[in-house]
Amino acid sequence: MANIHVRPRLSRRSVLRSGTAAIALPLLDAMLPGRIGSQALAATEPSIDKPRRFVAICATLGFHTPNLFPQTPKQKLTGDESPYLRMLADNVDRISLFSGLSHPDQQGNNGHASELTWLTSARRPGLAGFKNSISIDQLLASRVGLQTRFPSLVLSSSGRSMSWSRSGVEIPGVSSPAKLFKSLFVEGTPAQKADQIRQIQRGRSILDTLNTRSTSFRKQLGHDDLQKLEQYTTSVRDLEQRLVQSEDWVARPKPKIEVTAPQDIRDKLLAIERQELLFDMIVLALQTDSTRTITLQLSGMNAIPKINGVSTDWHNLSHHGKDPDKIAELQIIEEAEFAAFNRFLSKLRAVEEAGQSLLDSTTVLYGSNLGNASAHNWRNLPIVVAGGGFPHGGYHALDADENTPLSNLFLTLAESVGVSLDSFGSSTGKLTWS
Repeated sequence: MANIHVRPRLSRRSVLRSGTAAIALPLLDAMLPGRIGSQALAATEPSIDKPRRFVAICATLGFHTPNLFPQTPKQKLTGDESPYLRMLADNVDRISLFSGLSHPDQQGNNGHASELTWLTSARRPGLAGFKNSISIDQLLASRVGLQTRFPSLVLSSSGRSMSWSRSGVEIPGVSSPAKLFKSLFVEGTPAQKADQIRQIQRGRSILDTLNTRSTSFRKQLGHDDLQKLEQYTTSVRDLEQRLVQSEDWVARPKPKIEVTAPQDIRDKLLAIERQELLFDMIVLALQTDSTRTITLQLSGMNAIPKINGVSTDWHNLSHHGKDPDKIAELQIIEEAEFAAFNRFLSKLRAVEEAGQSLLDSTTVLYGSNLGNASAHNWRNLPIVVAGGGFPHGGYHALDADENTPLSNLFLTLAESVGVSLDSFGSSTGKLTWS
């Protein structure tokens, strides 16, 4: 009879304690009856010769793609190919348009669940057993974020976000431009700065103790668990680094800008104006190199936006069922969205630094988690890439039936900001175009 050694299962409630503080351990094999394999992303350190940025913007109610995609692929767009491209005519030479991209297995617990995974590619969002994974923006921020005051900015028109931590926790979105402006540019009083530094130092002290005491768990763990614990302690060390960085930034003066502080738009029905104000804040954050990684989730609404010609609530219009009257009203909203995005690109293009425009040094991903919002279809997504030094100006129609993994594009976008990844999510290879 074979000798089988069964290790006692470690409690899932095990924590690392320091005085009255405690941090939960990651989920380890020793806490489970079975084994769960894991594979870490491989990445190289980014080049820091010059700032390179990443911005991801998701419109969660989708776009009516017949008004966006041309009839056939085109190497050179003119802006006359579709109604929405006409809204981007000023910058059509600085964008690449894609169809035929999606994440696999995005059927979730409701028709809009795929917005949870637009930047992660985790499968079957919201269903039993679902756990999200790190979003591409947060992975990039973990590589390049130490170079700026804010490792990343997570913005939202609603407070929700599409950014997720390494442990699969949603990072709340900032929806107040006024509060964001204060964080970016308004100096605290000496007393406020001193209090902030004390809180940071206390956090560092707790993490130091917890990291040391994690060694007591090692004797109870197998090989795979030891690897997971090493990843966990590496994350703790990363957090310690960020706390050190935060303390350093508290002492440094914030950027001085000659811009009037924005006033929040309280009327939620002014949807486009609220989008534009958040776009303006992104330009300021990038221009002052306050961060190099930003996400913005643009949520629709179960209400009628204040846009001339619109008299039906936005969510209802997105479920048009091919009703031409609804599509006509939806087109008014979505043309306004693309016009706002066009103005955002123009503002990035107008800022010069080191002999190039801010748009040239910023990779912008704009699109949606829904390819056909009327049917809650998550395939064949509308995807626009702007800036970042790519060979722009064309429409690339990939296979609309057998979609290319959107994560393939993520690998290429990551490389544009100096982060080389072997894989991410459901990727099968890097997506390149010319």
